[in-house]
Amino acid sequence: MVESTSAATSHRATEILASVRAMCDPVLREAVSSLPEPLCRMGGYHLGWWDAEGTATPQPGGKALRPALTVCAAVACGATPRAALAAAAAVELVHNFTLLHDDVMDADRLRRGRPAVWTVWGIPDAMLLGDALHALAGRILVTGLPGRTATAAVARLESAVIEMCHGQHKDCRFRSGGHVDVEEYARMAMGKTGALMGCACALGAVCAQADLATVAAMDTFGRELGMAFQFVDDLIGIWGDPQVTGKPTSDLARHTMSLPVVSALGSGTAAAAELATMYGRAPESMDVARAAALVESAGGRQNTQQLADNRVRAAIAALADRAAAADLMVLAGLVSHRNH
Repeated sequence: MVESTSAATSHRATEILASVRAMCDPVLREAVSSLPEPLCRMGGYHLGWWDAEGTATPQPGGKALRPALTVCAAVACGATPRAALAAAAAVELVHNFTLLHDDVMDADRLRRGRPAVWTVWGIPDAMLLGDALHALAGRILVTGLPGRTATAAVARLESAVIEMCHGQHKDCRFRSGGHVDVEEYARMAMGKTGALMGCACALGAVCAQADLATVAAMDTFGRELGMAFQFVDDLIGIWGDPQVTGKPTSDLARHTMSLPVVSALGSGTAAAAELATMYGRAPESMDVARAAALVESAGGRQNTQQLADNRVRAAIAALADRAAAADLMVLAGLVSHRNH
């Protein structure tokens, strides 16, 4: 019975994501097509619509989790999915703007199984495309939502972007060395990942004209879910399957201070001491398989999964009406058990 329920939940999650992708796609295509060349071609390439020459060769795009959260939050608050369409598309554009910049900062050469934009067009153009997608998000909100709602939505989205930038700054600082504990890492993750997911859910409530308490509850739900998402992402960064994720598991190779590593290093075990020694050497000398084994031996993998599960439970606890928010709960389950 448990297996069938899990299968049904997974099927429902797939339905939600596919429906939201289909709903947002025309809005995203219209927005990106308004960009001058080569930004338009670059944007469509990044989103998986065509190849680097502009020939339609559909590739796997993003999961559309954030726009799905926006739409489902609006529905949970009594609105129609269409009421949140502009906000959902804007959130997806902001998410992709951050991916473009992240790939540059992390020197990730692959995105969704093919060369990242910066490796094809260069770093300056990739950064500019990210800026352009950010600008498109604001324009969609202003043109697609009623006046007061648009003003509130833009203010909330831009506040989230500022918070994300601060979180990313902290993440980059962690890479320069020094001690990082689990609590400090969690604060970074709240800014880097939790802020946008919280904003996505809050925007759904804003589009549904919900009261301030409900908007705040949706923001809390999204933030907690965003933390869980980041923690699971950290697990995937070490133990994920590149054939599924579309990018290599390179976190240990480049000495990333992800949560499993931070947790392992703080365990006070012999494995932690050996891992610390490895992290003190040049990255090119890293024995990735040995490092992964040490992280697991020191409890980093188990602790990270437990913390992710705790955040999912906290997210669900923030929902006042779980019956109305059934699809949000489905998406919460998806986050904690995803593999890409």
